[in-house]
Amino acid sequence: MKLETERLLLKEIDESNVEDILKIRSNEIINQFVQRNSPKNNYDALQFILTIKEKTRNNKTFYWGISLKDQPDIIGTICLWKFTEDRKTAEVGYELLPDYHRKGIMSDALTAVVNFGFNDLDLQEIVAMTNKFNENSKGLLLKHDFILEEGREDEGFPDNLVFSLKKNV
Repeated sequence: MKLETERLLLKEIDESNVEDILKIRSNEIINQFVQRNSPKNNYDALQFILTIKEKTRNNKTFYWGISLKDQPDIIGTICLWKFTEDRKTAEVGYELLPDYHRKGIMSDALTAVVNFGFNDLDLQEIVAMTNKFNENSKGLLLKHDFILEEGREDEGFPDNLVFSLKKNV
């Protein structure tokens, strides 16, 4: 499942993307806002890719590597996952190498994925969890009309804020 914007290609990740995934998921700047087991080597990155491929095949997630159209390297990722049982709500997750921050790249990618979620998957709501100290992420979500859900918690992650975007009917 490939998505395109004017300057981006959102594409499936595969075994050829091991080094890019390792670089993204082990980046210290990104990981200061994310609680996860970061890959330590190519093997760990490959295991992550194989897990994502399996979850994609089973429609548990839609996961894209983000690349500029004129470059083959993946510079970030974006996904829809944690679907509710009725598949009307999903969570969006994203990450981007710091060299590419503040260039509108994630904004382009988020627009494409939100449109896909609402128009192709018929989602009614997309939620996003972000660390309360991640100003870039909070700004991105607000720019895209996500609403901060006061009082709603990301269970197990007390430093996260919950944002949501409902489909315009």
